[in-house]
Amino acid sequence: MSDNADNPHDASARGAGDELDEAVVAKVSDYLDGALTGAERAEVERKIADDATWKRAHAELTETRQFLSALRKAPAPSSFAESVADTIHQRSAGRLFARRTFGDRVPFGALLAVALAGIAVIAYILWSSSTGSLKIDRDGATPHGSAAVAPP
Repeated sequence: MSDNADNPHDASARGAGDELDEAVVAKVSDYLDGALTGAERAEVERKIADDATWKRAHAELTETRQFLSALRKAPAPSSFAESVADTIHQRSAGRLFARRTFGDRVPFGALLAVALAGIAVIAYILWSSSTGSLKIDRDGATPHGSAAVAPP
């Protein structure tokens, strides 16, 4: 006899009975969850009433569900988040919680507003300057000191 037959987790050692048990457990679990349609539900109810394997699976799953529902849910301690953050900080050697730079602390919108205000100030200074490069000659007059010849 081989060692594979003694190992219940080996796929070659499992017989058709184990696969049937898994299918029975899956169907009964779906039945208890209320996930079955009317015809499937009626079929599972009939099998639970008639078949010992289905009865045993139903009893075990019902008992397990009752046990799990009786467990009390414990809330997390109030300092849980701080404790996790401290642990991550220690294990990452500060790589994840390094000091934040100025760009991290100041919102992008504020930096954009300051930059646009600076561009607007520079544009106004160039526009209002008598020698500014942003002036538009609306009169069509030749500028002073131009080499252009004016018509007579």
